[in-house]
Amino acid sequence: MRAISQDALGGPEVLKTVEVDRPTPGPTEVLVRVHAAGVNPADWKTRAGGGHLKVPFVLGWDVSGVVEQVGLGTTIYQPGDEVFGMLRYPYGNGAYAEYVSAPARHFAPKPANLDHTQAAAIPLAALTAWQALVDTAGLTGGQRVLVHAAAGGVGHFAVQIAKARGAYVIGTASAAKHDLLRDLGADELVDYRHEDFAEVVRDVDVVIETMGGDYGPRSLPTLREGGTIVSLALSLLDADLHAQAAERGIRSAAMLVEPDHAAMRALAALAKAGKLRPELAAVLPLADAAKAHELGESGRTTGKIVLSVRQ
Repeated sequence: MRAISQDALGGPEVLKTVEVDRPTPGPTEVLVRVHAAGVNPADWKTRAGGGHLKVPFVLGWDVSGVVEQVGLGTTIYQPGDEVFGMLRYPYGNGAYAEYVSAPARHFAPKPANLDHTQAAAIPLAALTAWQALVDTAGLTGGQRVLVHAAAGGVGHFAVQIAKARGAYVIGTASAAKHDLLRDLGADELVDYRHEDFAEVVRDVDVVIETMGGDYGPRSLPTLREGGTIVSLALSLLDADLHAQAAERGIRSAAMLVEPDHAAMRALAALAKAGKLRPELAAVLPLADAAKAHELGESGRTTGKIVLSVRQ
């Protein structure tokens, strides 16, 4: 099968089309014929730095496609079922390929009102937003949420999930992206280029911190006592920042996304109901993975980039 692999760490130019063996599903796994694969910041960071992976490797965690074969003991899917999901992050990479094999419960049935490119944009970013808001912060209706980089991959899903759960949503984004975010449900927006969110935002219950750097410390004054800040950039691994949060009576957590069958089904239900829609920045063929990374690393995209694997 075709896949995009690399035999060295570096820039987008290291990504090459190769032929590799098609995987075989093990017990409780499914083999999925990939129609589209989502592209995330984790992809280009791993391409450049390797992280936990050693070359050669195939990147990608977001998948939408059709079940080709089921492994021993798998009962929830049959060949021909359309599914979407996230391969185990960070160790289950391999979505930039014509086929992937993974545990059946890492996938959910694809909503019929989404095509594969739309569905492939959802899993990693939307699961991250769901697990941060719902599982980690325990978001409830009527609470106030501040989402940083609200027009980004995780951010634009966080806005929609928070709104669907009855929250008042505040987002930081450049002015050019405000109309889109209002359409997605944001109640209040801060243009970070001209306003300091730390001075104008107050009394929020939850902060979703996606940026790292000084965004964590600067976000603490925006939170009520008893509020929660969730770092997706893992900046809250900083002991000093944890201590600052604790002094203010604020809960702090640093989170990595994980496969979640129940949450994938919940996201599918939101998408089917029209309450969760992916904003696609670009759809490129699999062979143009390097171009997709160049576009993503430019920092000028809104929403998600997707690779079309099968027309």
